[in-house]
Amino acid sequence: MKLIISRKGFDSASGGVPSPIFPDGRMVSLPIPDKQSLVTYGDIQYKDGSIGPLAVGLTKGRIPSHYRAHIDPDLVKDSLPRQRGWRPIFGQTGPAQSHLRNNEVGPGDLFLFFGLFRKVEKLHGTYTWVRDSRPYHVIWGWLQVAEVLDLGRALPHGYDWAKYHPHFNRGTDPNNVIYIARRHLKIAGLTERLSGAGSFQVFSQKRKLTASGARSVTTWDLPGWFHPGGNRNPLTYHADLRRWQKRGDRTVLKSVARGQEFVLDCDDYPEVIHWACDLIRDEYEC
Repeated sequence: MKLIISRKGFDSASGGVPSPIFPDGRMVSLPIPDKQSLVTYGDIQYKDGSIGPLAVGLTKGRIPSHYRAHIDPDLVKDSLPRQRGWRPIFGQTGPAQSHLRNNEVGPGDLFLFFGLFRKVEKLHGTYTWVRDSRPYHVIWGWLQVAEVLDLGRALPHGYDWAKYHPHFNRGTDPNNVIYIARRHLKIAGLTERLSGAGSFQVFSQKRKLTASGARSVTTWDLPGWFHPGGNRNPLTYHADLRRWQKRGDRTVLKSVARGQEFVLDCDDYPEVIHWACDLIRDEYEC
């Protein structure tokens, strides 16, 4: 089994701002813009309604509600009207997909999605950033792979429910792949019946990656066993051991500034399975 720490959603380069953490702790990942998508920001729903006005307000009008959104990964059933048979879904292409393929990512492997978030408050009826609050990386969703579809060859039959997804509308892209979620997590030692994919509804310090007080959001505070000691292969894209530092029972990682898919082999790091399951289990106990 492999764990993939996958960067998705708004950030300073894509979207231009972080995604919001609301005063009550709720959070929502805003998808990046995509002119080829069939879905607009105004179409996508969350608990308070459409995310369209939220995107408009936080970007100061740069991204209006009618702009098209790359809703990927798509993890929440209630965010759009669904056809029968819908399942959570994630697409990848280009060099990032080549990296996943080279690392043999497939059925049974688990994605943890992270992005850039910042606290917001409501002033005069509009959400705005909390003054002096700082952005940080947070894990906001998960997906365990059940099926991998290669859309670069031919559109498969029986997946009409997925045709809205932006990766079904990329034309002749030879390296276009879809990952479809398991209905329930299937992990050795896990006895609870937990969803195979979903988004974390409320912020938790346990899922905050950025180290407290760090000058850069890419300085991560991780469990100590993440450190690539001995003959263990490090998290991909992080082979330079100067990026890793042990601090007591924790590990500090200066993660790469850009990059989408970081893969960790659970055979080398068996602790990661329990760590990931605990993060997901906490969502059901909130």
